[in-house]
Amino acid sequence: MTCRLRTGLLVVLTRRDERPCHLENSWTCGVWSRETLLSWQVAMASGRDMMAPISLVENDNAQLSVNQEAIETLEKISHPVVVVAIVGLYRTGKSYLMNRLAGQNHGFPLGSTVQSKTKGIWMWCVPHPSKSDHTLVLLDTEGLGDVEKGDSKNDSWIFALAVLLCSTFIYNSMSTINNQALEHLHYVTELTQLIKAKSSPSPDGEEDCTEFVAFFPDFIWAVRDFTLELKLNGHPITEDQYLDNALKLAKGKNMNIQISNLCRECIMEFFPTRKCFVFDRPTNDRKLLADIENASENQLNPKFQEKTKEFCSYIFTNAKTKTLREGVPVTGNWLGKLVVTYVDTINSGAVPCLENAVTSLAQLENSAAVQKAADHYSEKMTQRLSLPTDTFQELLEVHAACEKEAIAIFMEHSFKDENQEFQKNLVEIIKNKKEDFVLQNEEASVKYCQVKLDEISKTLMESISAGTFSVPGGYELYRKAKERFEQDYHQVPRKGVKANEVLQSFLQSQAALEKSILQADKALTVGEKTAAEARARNEIAEKERELLKQKLQEQQQEMEAQQKSFQENIAQLTEKLEKERENLLREMNMMLEHKLKVQETLLNEGFREKSELMSEEINQLKNMIDDTKEEDTPWVTKALDKFGDELTSILSSPAKLLGQIVKGIGSLFKK
Repeated sequence: MTCRLRTGLLVVLTRRDERPCHLENSWTCGVWSRETLLSWQVAMASGRDMMAPISLVENDNAQLSVNQEAIETLEKISHPVVVVAIVGLYRTGKSYLMNRLAGQNHGFPLGSTVQSKTKGIWMWCVPHPSKSDHTLVLLDTEGLGDVEKGDSKNDSWIFALAVLLCSTFIYNSMSTINNQALEHLHYVTELTQLIKAKSSPSPDGEEDCTEFVAFFPDFIWAVRDFTLELKLNGHPITEDQYLDNALKLAKGKNMNIQISNLCRECIMEFFPTRKCFVFDRPTNDRKLLADIENASENQLNPKFQEKTKEFCSYIFTNAKTKTLREGVPVTGNWLGKLVVTYVDTINSGAVPCLENAVTSLAQLENSAAVQKAADHYSEKMTQRLSLPTDTFQELLEVHAACEKEAIAIFMEHSFKDENQEFQKNLVEIIKNKKEDFVLQNEEASVKYCQVKLDEISKTLMESISAGTFSVPGGYELYRKAKERFEQDYHQVPRKGVKANEVLQSFLQSQAALEKSILQADKALTVGEKTAAEARARNEIAEKERELLKQKLQEQQQEMEAQQKSFQENIAQLTEKLEKERENLLREMNMMLEHKLKVQETLLNEGFREKSELMSEEINQLKNMIDDTKEEDTPWVTKALDKFGDELTSILSSPAKLLGQIVKGIGSLFKK
C-alpha cells in the first residue's frame, strides 16, 4: 500500500472528524481559572472515582498483547471517551505530563535513570473534569528509540497504535524543534505502511490521501526544557507560530532536502489541527529533577508550573471526543474492542485497516442494538397490554407505539448498517414478536370467554337437562331462553377478539339439540317446523357472515398496521441517513478547507508546483461535496428504495390470508 505526496515519498495517513483551525493565531485556549483547576486536582488527588493506571497493551520481547483486565475496565464505560495519547523519545518526561492531566503527582511510573520506565501502552481512566458523561482516557506510551529494545519496527507499531486509538495526539520532545527533532519524528512518515484506511485499494494501488485527513487526531507538540526566546526576525511570536515556522518546507530538489521536508509535509497535510506548548526546565536541581513526582510546588520553576496548568486547561477544554468516521462517538466499550482488533491484526502480520475495524465493531454493536430494541419492544408490550384486549385495533395501537420506540433505540445505538441488514432483522423480529402477542391475546380471549360462557349458560343447560323444553310449546320457550343467554353474554365487557367465535362454536354445538326440541314440539305444525328450521339456518349463516366480516376488518387493520410500520421504519431511516449525509458533508468540508489552506501555504512559500499538484484532489473533493449536497443524493435514494422493497416483502405475508377471507365471504353471499 502506498500514498505519495508531492515529494514522491511515503507519507503518514490517519484521520480526524473535527473542523480545522487556521494555521496561525487560531487557538482559543479555553483557560480554566486557577481556582477551578486547583479544585479539580484536589478532587482527583483525594482518589474520588479514581482507578490506578493499568497496562493496556503489553510489549514483551517486541510481541504486543492486550491486557484483558484493562479491556474489562473499558467494557464498563458505556459513555463517550476523550482519548489523549502521548508519545516521544524515552526519558523525556512524558509520564509526568500525563499524571498532571489526571490531577496527580503519582500514577504513571516516572523513571530517573537512562532506562525507559514505561513499556507498551498504559491507560488511566479518570472522570472528565468539564465534559459531563465523558471519561478522560490517558494513554502513556513506551519511549521511542530505547536502545535496549533494538527493534525500531516495534516503536513504529506503538506509534501507530497511539494514532489509531486517540483523539488528541501529543508528541513530546526536548529543547527545540529543529531538523534533528523532526528526524526523531520519522515514525509519522511510516504510517502509510502500518495503517490502511480502506479494505479495497484503489485501481492504481495508491490510497486516496484525502481520506486520511479525516482519521487523524488533533496534534500537540510539547517541547520540554525550552531555553530559546520566542522571536522570529527580531519580533515576538506565539508558540503556534513557532511550530508553523519550524514546519515550513525547505527549498531545493536534492534527496536530503526532500527527506527533511517529508516529516514537515506529513504533519502539515494530515494533522489539520496543530498546537504547540513550550515548557521551561522544571528545576536546575538534578537531584530534585530525578524525584520530580515528590517535589512540592515551591521547589519547581514557577514558569514551568504555569505552563503545565495552561497545558492541562487546554486539554480539558479542547480535547475532542474520540469518534469514528462521520462523527460517531466512541464509548469506552468500543475503544476496548478497537484495541483488541488492532493488536490482533498486528500480531497476525497484517496491517490494521480502519474500515475493517469499524465494520467488525459495527457488526457487534448493531447486533447488540437489535437485541436492545427487541427487548424494549417485548418489555413495553408486556407492560402496556392488558390481555385480552377489547379489540384487535387496541393491540395494534400499543404495538405501533412500542415498535416506534424500539426502532428509535436501534437507530440510536446502531451505525454503519450496510444495506440495512440489521434493521431488516429487527423488523422481522418485531413482526414475529407481535404475532406471538396476537396469539397470546387470542388464547386469553378464548379462555376468558369460555369461562364466562360456562357461567352464563349454566341455567340454560340445567333447564335442558330438567326437560323444561320437552313440552308442547317448548321450542318457543327454548328460543326465548337462548336469546336471554346471548344477551347476557354480549353484555360481558372486554371478552376480546374471540368473543363471537367462541359464541358461534357454542351455538353450533347446540344446533342438533335445538332441532330435536323443535321436532318434538307437538304444538307446532309441520309447516311451522319447516319455517323454524329455515330461520335457524339463516341465523347461523348470518353469524358466520358477521364472523368473517370481523376477520376481514381485522385483516384490513393488520394491513394498515403494516403500512404504518413501513412508514415508521422508512421515516426513521431517512432521518438517520440525512444525519449521516450532513456528517459526511461536514467531514468533507473540513477536509476541503484544510486542503485549500495547505495549498495556499505552499503557494505563498514558493512551492507552486506542489500547490498545483493538489488541484486534482481538491476538485475531486469539491465534486463529491456537490453530489452529496443534492437532496436526492444517489446513495441515500438507492438505500431507501432497496430497503423499501425488502421491507414490503417482509411485512406483506398476510396478504394471502386476506384473499382467502374475501373468497370465503363471496361464497357465503352466493348461497
